[in-house]
Amino acid sequence: MTNSWEAAVEAQIRSAQERGEFDNLPGMGKPIPGRNEPYDEAWWIKSFLEREKLPTDLLLPTPLQLRRKIEQLPDEVRDLPTEESVRAFVADLNRQVVDWLRTPTGPRVVVRPVNVDAVVRRWHAQRRQAGVPPVTAVAAPTPPARPRRWWRLPWRRADR
Repeated sequence: MTNSWEAAVEAQIRSAQERGEFDNLPGMGKPIPGRNEPYDEAWWIKSFLEREKLPTDLLLPTPLQLRRKIEQLPDEVRDLPTEESVRAFVADLNRQVVDWLRTPTGPRVVVRPVNVDAVVRRWHAQRRQAGVPPVTAVAAPTPPARPRRWWRLPWRRADR
């Protein structure tokens, strides 16, 4: 029974070759990638990250991702336009660090919140060196007015 099944498959492959269905396939004539390399258990993850152009930092545990973000902080805030945006960026990073410190997972790695004022001082110094004029404070947008209630609470008296 196995031989008849194999013969049927081989016949289908031969007829497809004769019809030219295997001609001009992508990768034709090229070596199979990774064929002569040792086996890697995470080959499919690595190929997915490469194919989708995702950073390999996603494979790191949370504390190492946070350490990497802290190391890259000066480069990340360099092009931010205002001091408020720098402070907001660092505050978001510090919130992530504090969230991890509350429920740590992964390897034991020392991760501490970043000093916002030190980052802002370094940001100002980099801007002075680059000759960028200081940005005046942008007025915060006023919050929209609260709509009036169209209903009255029954326990509130009208004379109050």
